[in-house]
Amino acid sequence: MTQEDLIGYWEKTAAQDIKVAEDNFKLEHYNYALFFCHLFLERILKALYTKRKQKLPPPIHNLTKIAKDAGVEMDEKLRADLDEITTFNVAARYDNVKLAFYKKATREFAKKYMKRAKEIYLWLKKQL
Repeated sequence: MTQEDLIGYWEKTAAQDIKVAEDNFKLEHYNYALFFCHLFLERILKALYTKRKQKLPPPIHNLTKIAKDAGVEMDEKLRADLDEITTFNVAARYDNVKLAFYKKATREFAKKYMKRAKEIYLWLKKQL
């Protein structure tokens, strides 16, 4: 697989994950909608990392770290949002934190972060 193929893979799967996030939101599965917000941002960041670094991204899920390593310029708001969205990955997977996250993932909370995640996604996509 060439680097162009890999970048295309990350872009394609990120776009699919946005649809899954939206579908879960419509079904009122807010915790899973937020999990997929994390996933589509992780994938678009890994596409950007691959393009800029000309190598495979590290197998990590910390959005702030991937963005930093990819050379994304971040202000405090973006850094804070990526830090928060990163928690959606862990919170949706592990039973010891899943219940607390489920309670936190209200419609309003999910709507706010879905909107913000899409804004970040579009901004990152323009950098590709």
